[in-house]
Amino acid sequence: MTTVSADLVRTLGEPSQEDLDRLDAWWRANNYLTIGQIYLKANPLLREPLSADHIKPRLLGHWGTSPGLSFIYAHVNRLIKHTGQEAIYLAGPGHGGPALVAAGYLEGTYTEHFPNITQDEGGILRLFRQFSSPGGIPSHVSVTTPGSIHEGGELGYVLVHAFGAVMDNPDLLAIAVVGDGEAETGPLEGSWKGISFINPERDGAVLPILHLNDGKISGPTVLGRKEPEQVRQLLQGHGYQVIEVTGDDLPGMHVRFAQALAEAYGAIKAKKSGDKSVAWPVIVLRSPKGWTGPHEVDGIVVEGTWRSHQVPLSGVRENPEHLKLLEKWLKSYRPEELFDATGAPSALVKDQSPEGNLRMSATPHANGGVLTRDLDMPDFRKYGIDVTKPGTQRAESTRKLGELMRDIYTSSPDRFRLFCPDETNSNRLGAVFEVSDRAFMERTTADDVKLGPNGRVMEVLSEHNCHGWLEGYNLTGRHGLFATYEAFAMVSASQTVQHGKWLQEAAHLPWRAKVPSLNILLTSTAWRNDHNGFSHQGPGLLQVVLNQRGNVARVYLPPDANTLLSVADHCFRSRSYVNLIVIDKQPQLQYLSMDEAIAHCERGAGIWDWAGTDDGETDPDIVLASAGDVVTMETVAAAQILKERLPNFKVRVVNVVNLMTLPRPKDHPHGMSDVQFTELFTDTVDVVFAFHGYPGAIHQLVHGRPDADRFRVRGFIEQGTTTTPFDMTVRNKTSRYHLVMDAINNAKRLPRGAADLKSWCESQLARHEQFVVENLEDMPEVRDWALPA
Repeated sequence: MTTVSADLVRTLGEPSQEDLDRLDAWWRANNYLTIGQIYLKANPLLREPLSADHIKPRLLGHWGTSPGLSFIYAHVNRLIKHTGQEAIYLAGPGHGGPALVAAGYLEGTYTEHFPNITQDEGGILRLFRQFSSPGGIPSHVSVTTPGSIHEGGELGYVLVHAFGAVMDNPDLLAIAVVGDGEAETGPLEGSWKGISFINPERDGAVLPILHLNDGKISGPTVLGRKEPEQVRQLLQGHGYQVIEVTGDDLPGMHVRFAQALAEAYGAIKAKKSGDKSVAWPVIVLRSPKGWTGPHEVDGIVVEGTWRSHQVPLSGVRENPEHLKLLEKWLKSYRPEELFDATGAPSALVKDQSPEGNLRMSATPHANGGVLTRDLDMPDFRKYGIDVTKPGTQRAESTRKLGELMRDIYTSSPDRFRLFCPDETNSNRLGAVFEVSDRAFMERTTADDVKLGPNGRVMEVLSEHNCHGWLEGYNLTGRHGLFATYEAFAMVSASQTVQHGKWLQEAAHLPWRAKVPSLNILLTSTAWRNDHNGFSHQGPGLLQVVLNQRGNVARVYLPPDANTLLSVADHCFRSRSYVNLIVIDKQPQLQYLSMDEAIAHCERGAGIWDWAGTDDGETDPDIVLASAGDVVTMETVAAAQILKERLPNFKVRVVNVVNLMTLPRPKDHPHGMSDVQFTELFTDTVDVVFAFHGYPGAIHQLVHGRPDADRFRVRGFIEQGTTTTPFDMTVRNKTSRYHLVMDAINNAKRLPRGAADLKSWCESQLARHEQFVVENLEDMPEVRDWALPA
C-alpha cells in the first residue's frame, strides 16, 4: 500500500472548490444514469419533452441505496487520484446495481468490455435499455458489472468478501459498504471480527462504511433507529475507531465526508506503518434513503423513507403527474452540464475518475484471474501410501492431505490458505501447523498453541466467515481450501450456491479471466460422526452442489488416501469450478496403489476386478457399485461375503470417485458416454448402488441412462444418533448384509445357497442389534474387518 505524507492526508480532508465541483458533477451524472436505467427506454438525455412512450413498460431496479453508493464511490475516486491507492469497491446492498454500472460507464471501463455501450447518446440509450431487461443485464452488482467481485443479492457477505480480498494483498484497500438492512443478517453481524485476523504488515486493509439510511423494503432498520451512541459503542466493541458523517446538505456533506475519508485513510496508514495504538477505522454515513429523489409523491413523503427503496415513482406511463415529477427529477441533475453535444461525459465529469487500472471498475483485483499465479505444487505422489494388497491396511486419509498442504504453504506462501472453523486438527490436517500458525491478531497467552499474527491458517468458528474469506481470496486470484464438518457445510450452503452462480455467469464473459476454484473438503462425515449424533450427520451439501450447472459443479468421493491426493492435486490446479471433496478423517481401509489411484481418478469410475468375481467375458449376475468411503468398504465387504459363500455368483464391483461421470455427456462435461457406461454397469443387469448421500441423487444422475430403473440405491436416509460406526450403516440400510440381500433379491440368476445366505445376513443383523447394545461396540468381525492378507 502506497505511503502518504501527513500533508497529503490533510489535503484529502480539505477539498478545494475544484474538487467539490468535480465531486458534484460526477455524482449528479451517476445519479442521472442510475435513474435513466430504471425508467427510460428512449430520449436518454431529455433532448425533447419526456413522454409516456419514453418510459419502460416494466420499472425494475432499486433507487434508495444508489445515491449513497455513488456518493461514496465519488469520494473514493478522489482519494485514489490524490494518493495512487489501489482500491476495490464492494457494495453490500448490491441491489444498488445501476449506480455501480453507471460508475463503470463514467470511468470508460464499461465501454471497454461492452463496445456497443459507446460513450455517446446512443451508448447511453443502450445502457438504459439493457438494464433489468430480457437479453440485458441483471439489476444487481452482478458478474457483468466491471470492478465487482460481490453481487450483494443475498445479503450478509460484503465484509467477509472484503477481508478475503485483502489477505496476502498488502497494497489493496477494500471499500466495503454495509447497508443497514444487511447489517441485520447473521453473517454480517458475525463478520466484523475480520480485523482480528488481518495483519497490517502483510495484508491489505478493509474500510467498512456503514450506510445508515434507515430503510429496508417496507420499514425501518434496527441500527437506523438506534441512538448514535449505541451504534458507536457497538462498533467500538468490535474493535473499530468510529468516524461519523450525518446530513443531507450540499456541499456540506461533500466536505464532511472528505474529512472523514481522510481521517480513516490516515488511520489505515498509521496502522500499516506499525502503530498498534491505532484502531482500524469504520465510517458511519447517515444520509437519506433515496437522497436527491422526489421528496413527496402524492402527498406522501418518499425521500428519507423506505418508500424510496425501489421505484419511487410508479405508474409513470399511466399517471401524467408522475411523469412530470420524473422529468423534473431527472432535470434536477442538469444533464446538459454533464454530457456534451454527442452525449459523452463532460470533461469535468471525466476528470473525477482515476486512470487505467486505478479505476475501481478496472482494477485487476476484481478480475483476479489476470493476477493468478499457479501454485508451486509438490509432487503429490510422494505423500502416498504404499498399498501392496487392497483392503488390508488402515490409515487416516486426510492426514496425507494435510502433509501435502503443509508443503504447498512452504512452496506458495503468498497465495495459498486453509480456511477451517476450528477443526484443522480434528480433521487430521494439522501438518500445516508445522510451517504456519493460526492467524490471530488478538492477545495470546502462554497456553496458546500455534497461534499468532504471522499465521496463515484461518480458523474462526464460523462457516460463513471461512467460506466468504475463501471466496474473496479466490476471486482476487489466490488459492485455498475450505474444510469443515460435512453436516455444518449446510450453514454456508447458500454461499456455495451463490458463488457457483457467479462462476456460471462469468464463464460467458470473455473478459472475466478464470479464477482459482472454490475447493471444499467435507470430512467428519455423516457416516462416521457416530460419536456426536444426529445433529452432526447430514450429507446435504453434496445434494446442493449436484443441482448446480455442469460447467461449474464437481463432486469427488475418493475412497482412500491415494485417490484423495490425486483428486486434491487436480482441484488445486483447476480454475473456476466448485470442487466438492467428501471423505472421512477416521482410519479407513486403503485400496489402491498410487498408480492405480491416478488411473482410477482419471477415469472417474472403474471396475475393481480384485473385489468381485466377474470374469469380464459375459455380463455378471449383479453389479455392486459404490461412491463414498464408508459405503465403499461395505460394498467391498458385501462382495467378499458373496465371493466366499456363493462362489458361482458373478459379482462386478464398480467404484465411482467422480460423481459427475454418471450423468449423460449432454448434462455434464464429465459424463461418460453410453458405451462407457454400459461397459461398467451393463445395460440389463441390476445395479445395487451404495451411496454416501441421499439415494435420490443417484437416480437423478443416471436418469436417461439405459434402463435406469434397474438401479437400486442405498444411501443416507436420515437415520442417525450417537452410536457405533457400523450401526450407522445398519440404521440406514447400507450395511454389507443389506447389500448382500439386495444383490440376491435383484439378481436374475440365483445359485444354490442364496436363500441360506439371506437368512444368515438377517441373523447377523439381529445379532448386531443385540451385541451393540450389550457391548457398546461393534461385533469384532465387523469392527476389525479387512480383506484377507
